[in-house]
Amino acid sequence: MPRPVITVVGPTAAGKSGLSLRLAQSLGGEVINADSMQLYRGMDIGTAKVPPGERASVPHHLLDIWDVTRTASVAEYQWLARQAIDAVHARERIPIVVGGSGLYVRAAIDNLDFPGTDPQLRERLERELAEVGSEALHARLARMDPAAAAAILPGNGRRVVRALEVLEFTGRPFSATLPAYESVYDVIQLGLLVPRALLDERIAARVSSMWQAGFVAEVASLVAAGLRRGRTASRALGYAQVLRFLDGAWSQEQAAAETVKATRKFARRQESWFRRDPRVVWLAAEAPDLAGRALATIGSCGLPKATAQGTTS
Repeated sequence: MPRPVITVVGPTAAGKSGLSLRLAQSLGGEVINADSMQLYRGMDIGTAKVPPGERASVPHHLLDIWDVTRTASVAEYQWLARQAIDAVHARERIPIVVGGSGLYVRAAIDNLDFPGTDPQLRERLERELAEVGSEALHARLARMDPAAAAAILPGNGRRVVRALEVLEFTGRPFSATLPAYESVYDVIQLGLLVPRALLDERIAARVSSMWQAGFVAEVASLVAAGLRRGRTASRALGYAQVLRFLDGAWSQEQAAAETVKATRKFARRQESWFRRDPRVVWLAAEAPDLAGRALATIGSCGLPKATAQGTTS
């Protein structure tokens, strides 16, 4: 029997969550989160988590599992995601891996092994990051591993540090740890394509709605829960900008504007990452029959017809 896994990928604000819910309802599926920041408890508004009421009809996995003080580990996520996928298969249902964190998606479905870590080396690089900034470390990475530097935003200090750590710890380029696209499951990957101008508008609208929904209050409550101690969570898009406001460095208006700016840059990086994967079938996110097209694509890729019609138990 085939063990299919469906992924729904693409940039932030493309509509991945909405499509995943419709697919899960049609296919008898369960959603597995692959957004690195939705793993954190309490990071709801800023990560556009689907509200509990809207996901009540579809089982969701790997949401709200970590405290904001915890440093993210893609290797740990890989183990958790594989456990979730296998459990969904055991229930004879379809796992739908959804998210815009490209490395996390690949960790869930592909034959990737992640190098270990050296706490002392990581601590030294983190100190350097605090002293000289991510752009200086990114310039060093560009000299040592141009392919990795091209795939990591200069402002993403956490990933720059990890790439340099792998270089020093293993003696191999970080880019060498990402082999060819080799799935460990029967994978059907759907990507949502949004024209850039429209995506920019959607991002601006999302940030505006975040502020209206009480995003600043959410960040303030997470500060009380230790957000500033979290090396990963404190650097998340939006959260880092609001922290600057709470510190008195920026106005609320500037924090919101910087969130829009940073999110647009991130969305372009997401598109670039997923476009390199030849397995992704791209669908126009604005198509009025998006769900129908997605189901047709899934059926054409060999998913059993009965399953595609939602008759699987």
